[in-house]
Amino acid sequence: MEFPRLTDVNLEPLWDEEINHKLATRHSLLFTEIDGGRRAVVEESSMSESLNHLAKLGLGYSVVVVDAESFERLRNKFLEIQTGSDFEDMSTATEELIEVESDLLEFIRNSQDLLSSEESAPIIKLVNSLFFQAIKKGASDIHIESGERKGEVRLRIDGALKKHLDLDKTVIGLVINRIKVISNLDISEKRVPQDGRTQISISGKTLDVRVSVLPTYHGERVVMRILAQSDEIPTLESLGFHEDITKNLYRILTHSHGMFLVTGPTGSGKSTTLHACLQHVATPDKNIITVEDPVEYNADNISQIQVNDKVGLTFSAGLRSILRQDPDIIMVGEIRDSETADIALRSALTGHLLLSTLHTNDSTSSLSRLMDMGIENFLISSTLLGVLAQRLTRRLCRHCKQETTLPAALIEELGLPRQTYYAAEGCKRCDFTGYKGRQAIGELFVIDDDVKMMMKDGFNDHQVREAMKKRGMMTISDKLRQMLIAGETSYEEAIRIGLMDG
Repeated sequence: MEFPRLTDVNLEPLWDEEINHKLATRHSLLFTEIDGGRRAVVEESSMSESLNHLAKLGLGYSVVVVDAESFERLRNKFLEIQTGSDFEDMSTATEELIEVESDLLEFIRNSQDLLSSEESAPIIKLVNSLFFQAIKKGASDIHIESGERKGEVRLRIDGALKKHLDLDKTVIGLVINRIKVISNLDISEKRVPQDGRTQISISGKTLDVRVSVLPTYHGERVVMRILAQSDEIPTLESLGFHEDITKNLYRILTHSHGMFLVTGPTGSGKSTTLHACLQHVATPDKNIITVEDPVEYNADNISQIQVNDKVGLTFSAGLRSILRQDPDIIMVGEIRDSETADIALRSALTGHLLLSTLHTNDSTSSLSRLMDMGIENFLISSTLLGVLAQRLTRRLCRHCKQETTLPAALIEELGLPRQTYYAAEGCKRCDFTGYKGRQAIGELFVIDDDVKMMMKDGFNDHQVREAMKKRGMMTISDKLRQMLIAGETSYEEAIRIGLMDG
């Protein structure tokens, strides 16, 4: 008999309650849906056993043969569903689940440094495997959500959330309790939000994890942010900015006083850039103090203050205290209000180099944002050295990116050359997302004498921006256009980041 064959596919499980899936999996028989039709999935090496079992079930599903890797991928998804649906067999099912990573079970058995030595408890093993898999896949956050019938675990990889596994409702509760225990939170309190921290050691590396628990309609949800250590803070060169931006940044950081701002939406890498700047200027003869919410990078050579609103330690209160500590360089995590903005600018005026972040879409609109906070024009022009607006753009996976053509009207509208462009496809190397890694892009707005004159003459943001573009300032939109032409990213990603923002 000849059956259709598929290779390197990412199939989704078809779970039918009437089938004994545990028995079917044991006979290497899985089920999926392809183009709206139900299919039985088998693998070459175990085909005869699978087909014998399928004949006994009498389902009438058509058969499809897949390669070993695709079969294993689908089998693991079935095991994840089983892990949740059959808690009595949790210990064996979890072991099967953990074997998603071939070396993981062995790793957990042999590792004495992972959270706890009680390896026998399946819930502990499951939580350990979540951390391990998140770190192995390069995730920045782990999301655990409770639904009406089941729970879901998702990982944020390269800025986008990707489903990791489903868990049964009872298991989700136990997983959340385990996370609360290691974060020193109250496991009996399920009505109010809770925030905590924990440290995990994996392969001799210690990682800080920030934990946030929130009660929702169907139960609690947890978000864990994996924070980096000082040895993981990148250098300014390794961030991937264009050479001219890095050169101008170095020039700005040589100033002994003044203010430098990094702007962009949440998750655009502002804190990472600021810490890279601090590491560049950090020398033993400088006193560097930061006030952050939260402290995302744990750096050895700088003093870091964690904002704590409950006890009145706000950005402005922390900044006031820092000024009495004889600092050379100050970093304020974010300028949120006029009080913080005012103290920050006055401290930059009195001989300190101050670095901070602001929430604006582009570099030039930071001028009006500061004015909206009640800061006088002369104070901004005399202290502000420069503003870097930045974004993180996902790069196309070079192993699977597909050639594509953009509509003629679109090419004309964007002023792009008529050439081949690339789109995301998805393969096992990029975990079927189509993207692998991210690239920092930015526009650097340097406040020079010409800009100061424009501000004095009452120019608005738009006029300043147009003047800067005429003088050769490369905008985020220009950088995205370059990446698109070079085939480094897709049109969809460029639009998402701000290709149309000019």
